[in-house]
Amino acid sequence: MPILNKDMVLCISLAARPSNIGTRFHNFLYDELGLNFIYKAFTTDDIVAAIGGVRALGIRGCSVSMPFKEAVIPLVDEIEPSAAAIESINTIVNDGGRLTASNTDYEAVAELLSSHAVDPSLPVLVRGAGGMAKAVVAAFRGAGFDDLTVLARNAEAGEALASKYGYRSVTADPSPGHGVIVNVTPLGMAGVDAGTLSFSRAHVDAAHVVFDVVAYPAETPLVRTARDAGIPVITGAEVIALQAARQFERYTGVTPTPDQVARASAFSRE
Repeated sequence: MPILNKDMVLCISLAARPSNIGTRFHNFLYDELGLNFIYKAFTTDDIVAAIGGVRALGIRGCSVSMPFKEAVIPLVDEIEPSAAAIESINTIVNDGGRLTASNTDYEAVAELLSSHAVDPSLPVLVRGAGGMAKAVVAAFRGAGFDDLTVLARNAEAGEALASKYGYRSVTADPSPGHGVIVNVTPLGMAGVDAGTLSFSRAHVDAAHVVFDVVAYPAETPLVRTARDAGIPVITGAEVIALQAARQFERYTGVTPTPDQVARASAFSRE
């Protein structure tokens, strides 16, 4: 990485609980591609002032995580379709003081549904109704999936998400039989839920595609169970790497190769 200098371009992330994944991903690619950029993670108690700082200080890019994804909407100048579709922002680009917002989570999910050739005629079951679930459900709608059920313990949140995109919601596990099952909850994530299988084995066995948005660890109990059963999977590691690559392109104007993205993603998890 270049020695800090006055011409170095700064990109940042804003999150309630910053992690090193994005920091390591972006800085790995800056170093490999010889770019005079640096990336740093921050948190804040004043999102209005923080975004004002992005604008005033010429910070080139800003990744936005929970709980700020909706709060920043009135603070930017332009909202791209990817963010408008779900009324949620995860990426801000600063062009001379003009802030343009997008949502690369949505873009990543949409691209993965296409690259994995997931059949839009399959019925879908999505577990979860939080911020990332909105990106997932909207991407399925945009990809032409008409049969989708949101499974959420919070009936109000589940109904709000499902009805927004013309789908149904339930609060209890439906019978197995959905062609695509998607986990968008912390179940299976490193920590207290690390050993939890987010869907029953019967649901996994009935699926044609299993999608777990949990990014760490890359192989959750759901992913491992599906792979052992020979069922195609889409992983959260793919989502987080692809969304970060889309951010990287917006910040730098450089498109990393798939191999570079894969190596940056692996480095970010070390």
